[in-house]
Amino acid sequence: MNLPYCEPYKIKSIETIRQSTRQEREEWIRNASYNLFNLRSEQVFIDLLTDSGTGAMSDLQWGAIMTGDESYAGASSYYRLKDAIRDITGFEYFLPTHQGRAAENVLFSVLIKEGDVIPGNAHFDTTKGHIEFRKAKAVDCTVSYARDINVVDPFKGNADLDRLDQVLKATPREKLGCIVMTVTNNTAGGQPVSMGNLRGVRELADKYGVLLVIDSARFAENAYFIKTREAGYAEKSIREIVREMFSYADAMTMSSKKDAIVNMGGFIGMKDRELFRKASTFNIMFEGYITYGGMSGRDMNALAQGLYEGTEFDYLESRIGQVTRMGEQIHLAGIPVQLPIGGHAVFIDASKFFPHIPASEFPAQRLAVEIYLEGGIRGTEIGTLLADRDPVTRENRDPGLELVRLAIPRRVYTDNHMDYVAAAVKNVWARRDAIRRGLAIKWEAPIMRHFTVELDLLG
Repeated sequence: MNLPYCEPYKIKSIETIRQSTRQEREEWIRNASYNLFNLRSEQVFIDLLTDSGTGAMSDLQWGAIMTGDESYAGASSYYRLKDAIRDITGFEYFLPTHQGRAAENVLFSVLIKEGDVIPGNAHFDTTKGHIEFRKAKAVDCTVSYARDINVVDPFKGNADLDRLDQVLKATPREKLGCIVMTVTNNTAGGQPVSMGNLRGVRELADKYGVLLVIDSARFAENAYFIKTREAGYAEKSIREIVREMFSYADAMTMSSKKDAIVNMGGFIGMKDRELFRKASTFNIMFEGYITYGGMSGRDMNALAQGLYEGTEFDYLESRIGQVTRMGEQIHLAGIPVQLPIGGHAVFIDASKFFPHIPASEFPAQRLAVEIYLEGGIRGTEIGTLLADRDPVTRENRDPGLELVRLAIPRRVYTDNHMDYVAAAVKNVWARRDAIRRGLAIKWEAPIMRHFTVELDLLG
């Protein structure tokens, strides 16, 4: 018989987690104003809130932490990271930041001004927040079928090139700050972007004389999908694919807390020396000196090692395979999920789960609460709540999809944990008709409200 698949690593250290009672969870989520961000970690049994900074570092990464150079300027850890970034991405210039949204803040301080238009395949919450904070306009040009969960297309994260062309053509050049391509496309359900699509976006960027920035948090997972789904790439290595992806970009922002498998860190990659110099000023203002930028030497060492580990095919096959297996369990039970299953998370369609709950009552948030009540599992809403309000009309924006994201940390949970999650979701599905109402907002922040919003349970 053929030997079964097994993970390409073994477990060296464990952390005890505790199962709570339904009664405890009801009290905790009520006290948290039905916002899962407000829960304490010990009130959560399986934490799928995010895959950002929640992964398990390797022994080599922990070893690298012990040899970090904490010099304020010119640390050897900085140069180790610089070499790793150049080797893997091809970018000659880089600035370290403490995380991805800091990288956006620094780079966008150079590229974006009031009145600008920033098109892309789909801007995630912090990206859109940084754009709108500068009184610019983020325009999503996602392919239309990304909104149909039942369309099984290998690259549902792609930009609609015709739509992007129209936006670029209709906008004066001086109002085009940059194009932002997110790989993988988180808002669309962790869906990848094809190399052909990136090439097409590059051609449009050249046509209209605008910079192309890649939001790169899950670039390695995107490369895996290109290798396994796109013609002509099966025989290429992950790192070869990564180099080609970034060859089409002028700059990149990176939340290293995802595909570099560290708990804190980010960076900006750039090809142009003048852009590097301009961004350096803001990096010094917002983050720290240009050779540490909000990171310790030990963190830079761990990040350099993580970039290599995160671009290994065997690791990516294990990581994405775990996500796929859990997603298929949920899908085969008849539960509506975004198809094909994404790289870092399973996205459940709450509008089809609770078709009787209107968007104004945040059905995805209600589903996330119910999954927590059922099994102590923390996910997050990717729907009307996250989409926020239109900065002009202050009306709730239509996100197109009402999703609950179950984001799986890297190298943390076993398949038994995933079986438990799937069973909990199935139990909520079995009693879905008894859940008739959603939630109402008690208080919200003026921007990126979903992080701190306070809600009341209706009905």
